[in-house]
Amino acid sequence: MPEHQREYRRILIVDDEPTIVEFVDRVLRRAGYETATATAGPEAVRLAATSAPFDLIVTDVNMPEMSGPDMVSRLRKQQPDVPVLYLTGFNDQLFAAKTILWEGEAFLDKPATVDGLLQAVSLMMFGHISGDRRPATGKIKMR
Repeated sequence: MPEHQREYRRILIVDDEPTIVEFVDRVLRRAGYETATATAGPEAVRLAATSAPFDLIVTDVNMPEMSGPDMVSRLRKQQPDVPVLYLTGFNDQLFAAKTILWEGEAFLDKPATVDGLLQAVSLMMFGHISGDRRPATGKIKMR
């Protein structure tokens, strides 16, 4: 299928906490997204190198081995325009690692609710909240 006709629904989920990966994966799959998961930055980089392009990366910020922003920097060498949703309980660490969020980047505070996560993903991928128009229950900060 040509790129302009392809549905944008492939999401890479990266977090060093397996329970977070499982939660995000379950929520997004139930919402109809195709997902791939990794529990470390190097694993995500290898996965991205051997799979079809992703339409969104949902990642933790603070991970051992490779931070979320460092991983995203490597992934953007393959996919420069992929949007990124940082999930973090430590947004101060995000802004210590990144002084600004680039176009197509946002963050969602942990713990995120199901509605907050789905709304943030919808905003990142489609520019609007799909279906339900209630306000987000998690804090979404977009650039």
